[in-house]
Amino acid sequence: MVNNEDREINRSAQDIINQLSVILRTAKIHNPGNIAVTTAIGKFLLLLNQMMVSEDSITLELVGEFFYIDGTRVRYSLEYLLNFDFLIRELKKREIGKIVFRKKIKPEDIQTLLKAFIAAGFAEAPFETISEMMAEVESIDVDILKKIKEGDQDTRKVIKKVYYNAVSFSKGVMTKIKAGEKVNIKKAKRIVESMVDHILEEENLLLGMTAIKDYDEYTYHHSVNVSILSIALGQRLGLSRKMLTELGLVSLFHDIGKIEIPSEVLNKSTNFTSDEWNLIKKHPVWGLRAILKLKGLDHTSIRSAIVAFEHHLNYNLSGYPKVVKYPELDFYSRIVCVVDQYDAMTSSRVYSRIPLSPDKALSVIMERAGSQVDPLLFKFFINMVGVFPIGTLVMLNTKELGLVYESDVVFADRPKVLIIIDSNGKSVNGPVVNLTERDDSGKYYRSILKTLDPNKYKINLAEYLL
Repeated sequence: MVNNEDREINRSAQDIINQLSVILRTAKIHNPGNIAVTTAIGKFLLLLNQMMVSEDSITLELVGEFFYIDGTRVRYSLEYLLNFDFLIRELKKREIGKIVFRKKIKPEDIQTLLKAFIAAGFAEAPFETISEMMAEVESIDVDILKKIKEGDQDTRKVIKKVYYNAVSFSKGVMTKIKAGEKVNIKKAKRIVESMVDHILEEENLLLGMTAIKDYDEYTYHHSVNVSILSIALGQRLGLSRKMLTELGLVSLFHDIGKIEIPSEVLNKSTNFTSDEWNLIKKHPVWGLRAILKLKGLDHTSIRSAIVAFEHHLNYNLSGYPKVVKYPELDFYSRIVCVVDQYDAMTSSRVYSRIPLSPDKALSVIMERAGSQVDPLLFKFFINMVGVFPIGTLVMLNTKELGLVYESDVVFADRPKVLIIIDSNGKSVNGPVVNLTERDDSGKYYRSILKTLDPNKYKINLAEYLL
């Protein structure tokens, strides 16, 4: 269930967007100094200041047909429909994608915004006009509209930002819990909601980010990767958006117990000793304790504690910690178990000092289906990532080398591939080829001969996938 605090935040966000629309509608009819306009501005500032009690700024962003406030999508009812639609049209007309309101904002700052907004409506270069007129106003920033669907590079920048925000937050959470400080669960929810939104819109791009491994900060990247892959798997299983957000949150915190493991053990470059491995195996219990110590326990935090405890238990309870007469694993734990093993195997930490290629990792997990992992969930997982997951280095029958760029739901073994070395052995950046393409006789133009290890060829996945 949506708690009262979240409902109140969403309602405040709705009111702010609705009132901004009212101001702009009124200013189109009346002079900016008119009493109707100044009254509307007063109400708008009251709403802003109430929401900025604990924040220094509020960011209103337009992405596609949706509004986001501080990274969280704002849902609205029919009563707001006309004003929301009006504001979307007017912002797009002026090429405005983001407005940042800072503390100590004054009525005259909003007056300047209105004048700039009206002037931009008649200008040949609307965004340049509004940007110039707002240059002297320190409490309001405007940013240009990101044309996500039209510009692939813009989309990738947005996805990259979402991913690294999550990694940064994950790092901050572990540091704070270790220091005994409070953790902002609301911020965690906003970040996960943003990941859910982008997975529903651009699944392949966000999945592609999980292929880019950072060995120096493995723990934080691993937590985010597991969260993204779990959300994507949950989406394939038909979970509601609310359940996807909860799944994303619990999976983000699944390894929180590792804060108790000394960093020299966690990040050592050689294999673990038996004592060190026994220490590693304690992190599920430590994770359970860490989450239960957080203030304001609710359904999601209890579910997080369960998943933190269970994610290494295995489907048949053969894993760790050792349990007696234990009920079956939680549904979220069974999802995280599959995803956690896959990401760990394809990274050079914990399971193996040398990472496995994505397809080899899938082969290993396939052997564990029915014992260590839920066989049905694993089938869904393979269907999601494809036989050759994003980031796999492949050699084609045309003597070209390429990186799997996007999986194909129908043809799991025929993904889209970014060519990085052509048939003459020359390094190139593209094109992206679709392995389902055939010639007039029905023969495929290209097929995968084998997979290769990108580390052996010193290929930096980030350079291509970003």
